[in-house]
Amino acid sequence: MSDFNEVIERYLTIWNEADSSVRRTEVDVVFAAGVRYVDPLAAVEGRDALDALIGAVREQFAGLEFSLGGPVDAHHDQARFTWHLGRPGEEPLVIGFDVAERDAEGRIRQVFGFIDKAPGM
Repeated sequence: MSDFNEVIERYLTIWNEADSSVRRTEVDVVFAAGVRYVDPLAAVEGRDALDALIGAVREQFAGLEFSLGGPVDAHHDQARFTWHLGRPGEEPLVIGFDVAERDAEGRIRQVFGFIDKAPGM
């Protein structure tokens, strides 16, 4: 996973994956074993905890999809990118900004998430 654009595309695909076993397999490929994920609503460590978080988010936002909100800006082993959550073809309900860091094997080891727009904000 040398290309950060590919890594981020796979990252978003995981957040959209409805099949929990497929999602879990991809989590093991894309994320480091001790991955740390922090955003305003959650803070988890490890693949199991991240997979559980993604499953819970999918249940909470059923019918909505994550998509890339613009280009991935990356250098060295870190990238920042904007994402959208909403129904395809419609204005996003939620807009966020993540910073991801890779380990030496190219797996994501940390994600710091921020929410720029959400209902009620």
